[in-house]
Amino acid sequence: QVQLVESGGGLVQAGGSLRLSCAASGRTFSSYAMGWFRQAPGKEREFVAAIDWSGGRLNYADSVKGRFTISRDNAKKTIYLQMNSLKFEDSAVYYCAAASYGFGYKEDNYNYWGQGTQVTVSS
Repeated sequence: QVQLVESGGGLVQAGGSLRLSCAASGRTFSSYAMGWFRQAPGKEREFVAAIDWSGGRLNYADSVKGRFTISRDNAKKTIYLQMNSLKFEDSAVYYCAAASYGFGYKEDNYNYWGQGTQVTVSS
């Protein structure tokens, strides 16, 4: 079992930055691929970024490439999402998720989900 708790969301002006964190519990965190997803009001949840168990393989949605960076610290059982050059359309609830098998953008790969943290970008 893995429990995930996101933090770091908030209100920021367009062009600003935020860093989201996702703290995990469980002894096998380092074996999980991890991902960030987001859901804006009235829209389906969408993939943002993913990182494999070692941090050596990364994947990003086209909409965030060059602006967002996913990383992980297995010793701290935490993953991060550094978000720069934020845009109004980045406003959403951001979720982290853990995948015991697989890696990438498909929600079906992910077994565990956090409760989400709100990111609001003012234009």
